[in-house]
Amino acid sequence: HPLEQVTDETDRQRIRLTLQAIEGFVMCSCIAMGLVQLIALRFSERVPGLFFRYLRTPSKTIVSEATVTVYLRKSIFRLFAQNLHLSITKIIHSKQDTSFVDADLSAS
Repeated sequence: HPLEQVTDETDRQRIRLTLQAIEGFVMCSCIAMGLVQLIALRFSERVPGLFFRYLRTPSKTIVSEATVTVYLRKSIFRLFAQNLHLSITKIIHSKQDTSFVDADLSAS
């Protein structure tokens, strides 16, 4: 086992933490890809905005993962703003610093 060749315990711990970080990143990437595929399968028929891209050989029923990611990239913040009741929207809103907006409003 290559880790056994590392003698310094601090280095071994850093290697372990690095591997855990890589595994966590890969896990999140797999979950994200699964969610994108699920969105493509379940919402292609319901959301006409998903068919906005030119594809050389388009599917008539289900959009590609790439199309879903482009759609989400362009509209995710608008979707959050339209759905203030969502937990993720509440979390984002609670972490935003709006003091500079208030100062701008007071100046005018």
